[in-house]
Amino acid sequence: MISLLAIDSSTEALVLALSAPSERFFFEGEGGAKASAEILPQVQGLLSRAGLCGEQLDAIAYGRGPGAFTGLRTACAVTQGLAFGWNKPVLAIDSLMLVAEDARQQAGQLDEPIWVLMDARMNEIYAACYQWSQGRWQVLDAPALYSPEALKARWQGQAPRAVCGSALLPFAAQLALGDAAAWPQCRSRAVALAALAEQAWAAGELLDAAEAMPVYVRDKVALTTAERAALAAAQGAPT
Repeated sequence: MISLLAIDSSTEALVLALSAPSERFFFEGEGGAKASAEILPQVQGLLSRAGLCGEQLDAIAYGRGPGAFTGLRTACAVTQGLAFGWNKPVLAIDSLMLVAEDARQQAGQLDEPIWVLMDARMNEIYAACYQWSQGRWQVLDAPALYSPEALKARWQGQAPRAVCGSALLPFAAQLALGDAAAWPQCRSRAVALAALAEQAWAAGELLDAAEAMPVYVRDKVALTTAERAALAAAQGAPT
């Protein structure tokens, strides 16, 4: 039986999952600025509950993104440090696929392609489309950053039939999703994280610790002074 530790702090929550030979162990708590201080004590707590030490793990999984810049760096850095220290391989988990997996577990059965829509702030959305097939997820549209208008254009006037994620409620009016099956909230990110880590292990998606890198789809998070002035001028507002 495998033993996998999984770490995700790509959202405002810190999520840990430990798949041990006997059972799974989970932690879900506040992320953000607290994540870096909480991860290691909570990892040790999970290992203690399972009666394991780090050297007994088979691999360490982490949420690679997209998501919050600081959270992604935190999860990646901790994963690399533990993997190097314990001489373990790593598994990179798509943080949007995690939301799709949670929706699948809530639905019980999911035959339709599902779009994951996560609030990226700044009036933008992290979005990707997945299809559950033959016991694993297939990526139909890779994670990308969209404005609501660009996302509607991507759908070419035909909204998806299954959607999930934190952007559903704040962007409901702009996206006009109609009667699509929707899961706006995760039931348990930790349970979904454990499932994806186990799926990645079964697929042999092992990486060297040095290859554990975050995935960013937002290359620019701030405007220059000149860009802010140009935007204000275009909007008729003072700088």
